[in-house]
Amino acid sequence: MSDTEQSLVSHLVELRSRLLKAVLSIIILVVVMFPFAGEIYTVIAKPVLENLSQGTEMIATGVLSPFLTPFKLVIILAIIISMPVIIYQIWAFVAPGLYKAEKRVALPILISSIVLFYLGCAFAFFVVFPILFVFLPGIAPEGVTYMPDINSYLDIVVRLFFAFGLAFEIPVAVIILISLGVTSTENLAKARPMVIIGILVVAMLLTPPDPSSQILLAIPMWILFEFGLFAGKILRKRTAENTVKNNKQ
Repeated sequence: MSDTEQSLVSHLVELRSRLLKAVLSIIILVVVMFPFAGEIYTVIAKPVLENLSQGTEMIATGVLSPFLTPFKLVIILAIIISMPVIIYQIWAFVAPGLYKAEKRVALPILISSIVLFYLGCAFAFFVVFPILFVFLPGIAPEGVTYMPDINSYLDIVVRLFFAFGLAFEIPVAVIILISLGVTSTENLAKARPMVIIGILVVAMLLTPPDPSSQILLAIPMWILFEFGLFAGKILRKRTAENTVKNNKQ
């Protein structure tokens, strides 16, 4: 076996090991949380339960929904909670092939992306959900009783979690684009009107069809875009200063 083939095999073995560790972390969390699946679902459903009319409650239209829906929630939460482990395994696999300068940039970006994703999920749960589930029962037509299905509610929750989690990654995406030289802060600043229109379109597509949740997603996305521009300018300035210092040395 040639050196190239041995290197490829060793990389594949390490990749398998990293993937197994990531999957194992998810499985362990599922096993730990599954006995409390019902209680966990009740906590996640609190924003809608608190705003149901007196005498009404959530319903399960599927035969297996009372079991499968909390179980699906546990799996999704396990993936979200395991994100640091998953990202670390990816980092541990990729890091040996990076230069020191690339590591100094990549590691803070990875850490900040995890933190921002969690902040997005928290913003959705603590800010958006209470507003959204006050708004929705109030627009039900006369004669229609608002009794959400537990599976449909989970779909909305997951959709909003990932929508806001990914939306909060905008500063990271902006910094990466600037760092790679794909664009510049000046070009992004000039394209601000188009970016805002794009943000509004994305907010409309990712959220339920009500103005409140769309606005609550669009405004943070715009603020985070501006923050990404600001951070990109600082990063570019420091990079330029380091380049000048290295040239003088």
